[in-house]
Amino acid sequence: MRRAPCLLVKCALGFENVVAARIKESAPWLEPQPSPRGFKGLVLVYGCRDKEADARLIEDSVPEADKVVRIEGYARAELDDMARVAAELARSRIEPGECFAVRTTRRGSHGFTSIDVNVVVGDAVRRATGACVNLSFPDKVVAVEIVGKEAFISIYPGRLEWKKMKPGKNPLTKLFKRISVVQMPYLGPLDACRNMGVRIGREVQNFEVRELIVAPSGQVDARQLAEFIMGVVEGIESRFQVQSKSYARRPWKVPVYVQDIHQLVRERRGEPIIVMEPEGEYITRVAEDLWRLIRSSKRVNVLVGAREGIPLGIYRHADLVVDIAPGITLSTDYAAASALVAISTVVHDKLGELE
Repeated sequence: MRRAPCLLVKCALGFENVVAARIKESAPWLEPQPSPRGFKGLVLVYGCRDKEADARLIEDSVPEADKVVRIEGYARAELDDMARVAAELARSRIEPGECFAVRTTRRGSHGFTSIDVNVVVGDAVRRATGACVNLSFPDKVVAVEIVGKEAFISIYPGRLEWKKMKPGKNPLTKLFKRISVVQMPYLGPLDACRNMGVRIGREVQNFEVRELIVAPSGQVDARQLAEFIMGVVEGIESRFQVQSKSYARRPWKVPVYVQDIHQLVRERRGEPIIVMEPEGEYITRVAEDLWRLIRSSKRVNVLVGAREGIPLGIYRHADLVVDIAPGITLSTDYAAASALVAISTVVHDKLGELE
């Protein structure tokens, strides 16, 4: 009878032999098999003395191992067999009052999809345990790792999953939809104007802010301003296309307007005006004031300079003048993004209060 592996180690493609060698160095009694059945990014491990102890040893000593799966059940890569084995394991591992999710990774050619496995195995586990399904934040995860004609099954606590969003983290979309970035244009050599505009456009689109106002001060060179604006539009479009392909939701495309910075401040009197300049107070010292402005206003204007800073006269009309990097002069292409990250960092924990 063919020996069964005790662990399945996942790693980056191309690191299979490195991981296998590191495992052998750390635990000579183990027998790692890189790229089993020709599948990259995997190392099967045989010969465990103590499965849990050996898994922890690999996790502690082999940083190239992205994930170490404790194999608890074996099945043929057939829906009925995988469901049967998973249900048997779940009876002693998942309580009726808990919630679970099935995560399937399929390698090879089969007559079913990963979603099919999730549905069939999930139904079998639910009937066997009486537990409910929670795909977002499960108490337990039933992992089905399919490698060719074999399936390896593991059950582990849901808290071990790495997630981008989890309880206690507030999405920042509501915050950034309130922020109008007022950016003074970068003027100078035409190629520099264009390149700087592209970078700034990608930044504001990355955060999906409410709007971007290109705000010159007085008379400026028309060709330089045009190159900067065209760069901004190009950068926004470039990032928007990436977001449209990768996001599950439809992203917000940031609109771009042009207005003299002094006229904008005059027109938006009564709305929060926040100037981001080194002469201001460090952002953590004005965090409460910043939050008060954001919470009480539908639109918050964040003013960012370029080669020339925000005109000093505007400081008198600002609600806050804020510094985010004392002693450091931020380059124009990083200034807006740095300001948005700093603002979101100091108010994040209160964002649940936003309407």
